[in-house]
Amino acid sequence: MADRYFRNEMPDFVPENQNIIEEERIEIHRQGTEDSLLRLLSLPYPTVLSHRLQRSAIDLKETIVVQTWGLTGQRVEDFTLYTGTLGTAFLLFKSFQVTHNKNDLNLCLEIIKACDSSSSQSRESLSEDDIHMEVTFMCGRAGVSALGAVAAKYMGDDQLLNHYLDQFKEIKLSDDHSNELFHGRAGYLWTCLFLNKHLGKDTIPSTSMGAIVREIIKNGRKLSKSGGSPLWFEFAGHRYWGAAHGLAGIMHVLMDFELKSDEIEDVKGTLRYMIENRFPSGNYPYSEEDKSRDVIVHWCHGAPGIALTLVKAAEVFGDKEFLEAAMNAAEVVWNRGLLKKVGLCHGISGNAYVFLSLYRLTGVVEYLYRAKAFTCFLLDRGHMLMLRGDMHGGDNPFSLFEGIAGMAYLFFDMVQPKNARFPCYEV
Repeated sequence: MADRYFRNEMPDFVPENQNIIEEERIEIHRQGTEDSLLRLLSLPYPTVLSHRLQRSAIDLKETIVVQTWGLTGQRVEDFTLYTGTLGTAFLLFKSFQVTHNKNDLNLCLEIIKACDSSSSQSRESLSEDDIHMEVTFMCGRAGVSALGAVAAKYMGDDQLLNHYLDQFKEIKLSDDHSNELFHGRAGYLWTCLFLNKHLGKDTIPSTSMGAIVREIIKNGRKLSKSGGSPLWFEFAGHRYWGAAHGLAGIMHVLMDFELKSDEIEDVKGTLRYMIENRFPSGNYPYSEEDKSRDVIVHWCHGAPGIALTLVKAAEVFGDKEFLEAAMNAAEVVWNRGLLKKVGLCHGISGNAYVFLSLYRLTGVVEYLYRAKAFTCFLLDRGHMLMLRGDMHGGDNPFSLFEGIAGMAYLFFDMVQPKNARFPCYEV
């Protein structure tokens, strides 16, 4: 298992030193050493370290734009947000939110336009199964339309906003859609939540979303007759537990809606089933069919994504058992989550959000420190480790969910940690 992650040798807590001068760190401590990392962790957060992270995020953003947009001749082969060019647009939108640089928003909309064109052309050659996957923010055309509408709103272009919003409303769910986050109903509902957050509460009516919620729960109850959890869902022949394709992701989205009392109990019961059947280590299984291998500590599968869902449950339901379970999962992430990968989906960047989520809910400064520790590890050593081949930069190295764009997104979020949300998961 240890070959999946770096041994976490960082102290459990390092107090900030108000007397440190940032330039002094550069002169005295060579980057990538134990001293340089400890020095970063000692920097005063609001006045020094957050500014350094913002500068690094902007530099990374510029590199990503060049690699995914400039050097491609502004051609889009993969329009998706997960591994494709729309991820660059989403990063630019994040940069605009933090820096208020209108140039980022202009370029964001330019890239969305190209993704829109690419997704329209590719749709003509898609199979029926592929078209079914268009409904989500991360992997589908829905993400292009939703981000386009929101970016147009911030640009003040009502005509463009309505164009993309009408385009989104043309996307329909079929009776045989899956229910998970990546390709299914939960992913479609998350896109609706994103639109309502930025465009207004009733942009997508609660009645239409409620019908989808009921359909998800009906499907979950139907499969649960096999026993165990009150709700079960299947994707590609597996009953997954994690955020990307399984129980955690679906429960996370369901908790954003008004549920009936029996539905609330089913959601709680599903989470309790997961807690009661976790590994002795505190980690969680990959799927119901594979409950023997305690190896994966990713957002997509394992403790990190489930921890974020448990934090949400603690916030929504106020039950201490969910907060305690989330804190226990966070210990797994602290000990085994310094992965030899950089990305959001299965890397250090994504795992840092567990601590940010707990910090936002509890206000406990140690969780902010842990998020800072994972982030500083990337800031101090990420580039060097990837160059040496000791850390994987992702099969799509400049993408949002597999590559360094996710690291840039984390750096932007660390500028305002109370506002940080795991992209495309926490609303």
